[in-house]
Amino acid sequence: MSLEVKNLTKKYGEKVVVDNLSFSIREPGVYALLGTNGAGKTTSIRMILDMLTRDAGEVLWNGTVFRASEMNVGYLAEERGLYPKYSLLDQLIYFASLKKVPKKLAMERIKYWAGRLQVEEYIFPPKNAKGKTVKANKADQLSKGNQQKIQLMAALLSEPELLILDEPLSGLDPVNTDLFKGIIREEIAMNKYLIMSSHQMPTIEEFCSDITILNRGKAVLQGNLNEIKKSYGRVNLFVKSDSDIETYIEKFGLTVVNKLPGEYHLKVTDEGQARQFLASMIADSVPVVKFELREPSLHEIFVEKVGTDDEKE
Repeated sequence: MSLEVKNLTKKYGEKVVVDNLSFSIREPGVYALLGTNGAGKTTSIRMILDMLTRDAGEVLWNGTVFRASEMNVGYLAEERGLYPKYSLLDQLIYFASLKKVPKKLAMERIKYWAGRLQVEEYIFPPKNAKGKTVKANKADQLSKGNQQKIQLMAALLSEPELLILDEPLSGLDPVNTDLFKGIIREEIAMNKYLIMSSHQMPTIEEFCSDITILNRGKAVLQGNLNEIKKSYGRVNLFVKSDSDIETYIEKFGLTVVNKLPGEYHLKVTDEGQARQFLASMIADSVPVVKFELREPSLHEIFVEKVGTDDEKE
């Protein structure tokens, strides 16, 4: 199976918010869409899902036109999308029916995911002696994090082939972040296709093999994340010493990125410069406790490509 996004374009008047975006997912796994606020990530996702009309471009699934209404696709939106005044159970059954999941099977899956996501008390609230529920059972009575759990349930009830997660960890506490991550890992292990949009660079590095970075609607970097990082070389040097090494840093013209007590984060031009730096300290019997070369982080690459544009989407 494969998903192909070809030349997606969206304009609002004279403003182009997505400009000729193309990418493909040819193997199961997680594909990341990255960008600052206003870069076009959510707009792109909505066009893929036919929630927004496209001014140009097409989306293909296995070489045929992708129609979200006819596909088994799950979507976790960044914005909450639950009906505030209806019971959570009724909503989940309704969302499952839209994906043609029979009611009996939907109930089985709702009970399973309610347990996994620790929201049973909200979906199946107990009643008091007068027959009234004593726990929240409507969306507007839930915290943001619990609403997010309910929406993730809705996205998973049809056991989708393609799962699209727009800022899935936004607003979650550390415990629930780990819970969501565990579920994402399970979906990956089942050879699902996932698209993830996130501002959390460590999360992208943890899950995603291929990425597109958007800036003002344009793709400014695309490809395999490991290959992209390798192309930069190992230019981040972390050095810790019990002695003052300032003179050696100045001698070799290294850039100080950050300085902590006894430890430096330095930028080198290449590995050769780092080796010369180390050899000079060793020759002078300078005690080196830590000496580590790393490729740039995704955070560094992201900032280099898009700067600090804070325009809102």
